[in-house]
Amino acid sequence: MKCLKLTFPDHIQEAVQNLIDKYESDEYAFQILKTGGGYQFLTKAAYQVSISILLKQKSKKRLSTAALETISIVAYKQPVTKHQIEQIRGVNCDYAIQKLLDKELIEITGKSDAVGRPLLYGTTQKFMEYFGINSLKDLPQPKDFLADANEIGDVKES
Repeated sequence: MKCLKLTFPDHIQEAVQNLIDKYESDEYAFQILKTGGGYQFLTKAAYQVSISILLKQKSKKRLSTAALETISIVAYKQPVTKHQIEQIRGVNCDYAIQKLLDKELIEITGKSDAVGRPLLYGTTQKFMEYFGINSLKDLPQPKDFLADANEIGDVKES
């Protein structure tokens, strides 16, 4: 395998060097580094920890589709058992429930009187903060989901 070495005209090399010099300033969190025969924008070492923390916080805030479906059921049907959630979703919900418990968006609110006394789940204050609501009454109601109100374009009746 042959490695290609790129060469640039002097005016391009000078322009790149000017950018490298510019981004060395403390007002920028990134730098341009010559590597692998080319250039890369990289975060300066001094900012890597801060950016890492920010990225971890963002990833903590994302919920999968399964988790969103599960938390929706809990929010509207609470207190609700895992079996009831699985009946509505039609799939096993162990992982989604565990993730929601880990993120403290739902909590165990007690035990059902049903056979086996299964755990009951409900939403937490953190759920309210996450979705920016003050009360469960702020959740959209079924009337908010009427088909004709959500249609785009002309709807033809049969």
